[in-house]
Parts: sequence; C-alpha cells; structure tokens
Amino acid sequence: MITNFGSEVNGLVHSISEFLAYIVLLESGFVPVVKSVLFKPIANKDKTTIEEILKTSEKFFRKIAYIFLVYILVLCAVFPAMFSTQFDAIFTLSLVIIIAINTFAEYYFGMTYKMFIEANQKKYVLSAIQIGTVILNTIAVILLIHFGASIQIVKLASCFIFILRPIIHNLYVKKKYEINLKHAKGNYKIEQKWEGLAQHIAFVVHKNTDIVILTICGCLADISVYSVYLIVINSVKNVTHSFIGGLDATLGDMFAKGENDKLRKSFKAYEGYYLTIATIIFSATLFLITPFIVLYTKGITDANYIVPEFATIMVLAEFVWAIRQPYNDLIKVAGHFRQTRVGAWVEAVSNIVVSFILVWQFGIVGVAIGTLFAMAFRTIEFMYHASKYILNRSIWDSIKKILIISIEVGLIAIIINALPQTDIANYKDWALQAVVVTSISSVVVITTNFMFWGRFLGHFPKA
Repeated sequence: MITNFGSEVNGLVHSISEFLAYIVLLESGFVPVVKSVLFKPIANKDKTTIEEILKTSEKFFRKIAYIFLVYILVLCAVFPAMFSTQFDAIFTLSLVIIIAINTFAEYYFGMTYKMFIEANQKKYVLSAIQIGTVILNTIAVILLIHFGASIQIVKLASCFIFILRPIIHNLYVKKKYEINLKHAKGNYKIEQKWEGLAQHIAFVVHKNTDIVILTICGCLADISVYSVYLIVINSVKNVTHSFIGGLDATLGDMFAKGENDKLRKSFKAYEGYYLTIATIIFSATLFLITPFIVLYTKGITDANYIVPEFATIMVLAEFVWAIRQPYNDLIKVAGHFRQTRVGAWVEAVSNIVVSFILVWQFGIVGVAIGTLFAMAFRTIEFMYHASKYILNRSIWDSIKKILIISIEVGLIAIIINALPQTDIANYKDWALQAVVVTSISSVVVITTNFMFWGRFLGHFPKA
C-alpha cells in the first residue's frame, strides 16, 4: 500500500478510518453491559429472555446505523476541505464513502449476533470468521495492486469482503441456536445502560485519539508512520489475547451462578497465565519491533519510519494496557460500570490533554507519552477495584506481580544488550534474532515467576 500509493495516501486512509471509528461512541458502552446481562439467561437456557435482549439490542444498533449515515455526510464535507491542498475533493470523498460502508453493515446486520456469540463462549467462531476474511482480503489486495488498481478499487474490494463478517454472524446464530427475533418486542430494560458510557469513551479515546490529534495537526505522513507501528503492536496484542480469548464469558458464567470461591481460583489462574504470556511476548516485542520496521519499510523514502523512541513508548503503553485486561474483564462481568466511571473519565481526559500538549514539540512521540500516562493510571485503578470489591483480596497481590514484571523486563534488557550485536539484513536474520530474544524472554519470565511465587500460576478449578 505505502510503496504503491505513498505515505500520505496511507495516512489519509487511516485517518478516515479512525474518524469513522468514533461512531462507536454512540454505543454508549452498550455492548459490555448487554453481554453482562446475557450471561444469566444463557446459563439458564432462557431462550425467551435471550431473544428479548437481542431484539432490544438490534433496535438500538440499527438506530446507530441510521445516525451513522448523517455522520458520514459530515465527514464527506469536512475531509475534502481539510486536505484540499494534498488531494482532489472527489478522491477524498470517494474514500470516505467506501471505507464507511463496512461499518454501516456491521451495525445494521451483525453487531447483535456478534455480541451473543461472545457471551455464549464461542469466541473461536468469531476468530475463524475473522481469519478467513483477513486471508481473503490479503489475497485480493495484493492481486489488485499488482494489476494496477486504484486505491478506491482496492478499498472497495476490502469493504465487500469484510461485509461478509456481519452477514455470517447473523446466519450462524439463527441456524445454530434457532434464534428468531420476529416475535420479540424488544422492550427489555437494560440496567446500567448509561453507566458503561464512561468506560466506552475511555476505550475509544485509547484506540483513536492519537491519530485524530495527528490529523488535526495535518501530519498525514506521521499518521502513516504511526499506523505501521500500530499494525505490528495490534498483531502482538491479538496474539497475546488469543491465549485467554473467551475466558471473560467463563468468569461471567461463574459470577452469574454465584460461584465466588471458584471465581477467585479461576481468576488467579487466568491472571497468572495471562501475565506470564503477556510479559514474554511484549518484552520480546520491545527489542524486535524496530529492526522489523527497518526491514518492512526498506526503500520507502517519503517519510521517516525509523523512530525507536516512539516504538519503545508505544510498546510499553500497550503492554500496560495488556496487563489491565484480566481486571478489566472481571469488572465487566461483575457489571461494575457505575463504580469505575470516574477513572474512565480521568483516563480519557488525561490522554487527550497530555497528547495534545506534547504533540507540538515531540510529534508522534508526544502522543505516545500521553497514551502511556493514561494507560498507567487506569490500570492501577482497575487493579485496586477488582482486588478490593470483587476478589476481596489485597491489591498488594497485584502490585507484587507488576514489580516482578518490571524486574523481568530489566533482566531481559541486560542480557540482550550484553550479547554480541549482529546486523539484521533480511527477514531470515530477523527471525533468528526473534528466536533468541523470545527464548531469553521465556526463560527469564518463567523462571522468575516460579522463584518468587511458587504457586504463582494457580490452577483452573474443575467444572
């Protein structure tokens, strides 16, 4: 994409995508709240209640889809004006419309059913669908670019491929679970519907604010640089989360049944295994991401893609975000949205303010610092709340784990820096380096965890 269309076009595409993603603010935290409500009727096999909840959700998401159409019109007016000096108005307008189609389809056809699949502990189904469409899209994009297609044709092909996802979600649920919403009234009262708003805004700010701030500053080339690093970091996050994907639904089932002792034991195992895996993967990423970007962007000269400081801060920020996930999942399944809303607002505001102040002097490094600052604050709050109000344990249990993780990352850095430095000229060299770094990370983390905690990992209770 970058080689054929340039960094500014790549930056424009990602900027449009991020602005379109802000439509999820209209969800107002609805998804996690509804998922927490679904756990109990799913556990009790109460099909009537499930259908009422899903119908209520479907009506809500279709309203969002219609509002989204108005939002698209606003962006169609704003974006061509913002970048009139770089691109023709029709060029920018067509990209906004094409990229928006997929988001509209997801809200109108499939969001309700995707949410039900997650709550029903079948996240592997969503993963299989995602894998299939990503592979299909990759093949289509490579072929179209090879044959000289325009960026509009390339994005339109991607759009139609990804529309398959919500359609398949819809068909899968209706066939597998015999769900029929035709006779459901959709008047189910969802408690705490608005209490998830703060959590949701914090998530959207974490995910989208950096690129929006860079767009306001007119830094399309910097957005392209940011997006390349983000591709790598998001892939690492997805790999990390795949090890425990769907466990939130398992914890939700235990919480709904009042199995508190089993919940605490399962969470200890969940927390232990997840933090071990996250530390191994992110500590390795810390030392491998810059050499990878050097190879990945070789030959691209219209922007500087080698920014080691940005890479380090962003990996640390996303590592902190990964650390919070077990506690975040627990708070969601317990439905503690009202109790944690203040921290969510603080996170969102601090991210915006710090990033906006620092971006003018430090560019993309400045927005990365803002993200890291906000992530650290919110992660501490999640640990405190989950420990005190759900697990009934001391927060010191979590703090000890964070201190040990910090020591482990420091040890890994000392060992890797002490090794003879080798030139990485190609992907084979990088892969060999990755094996060495990941092996060192694995040995240090696993050994240290057992030395300090003994039964650190815990075990999952039998069903």
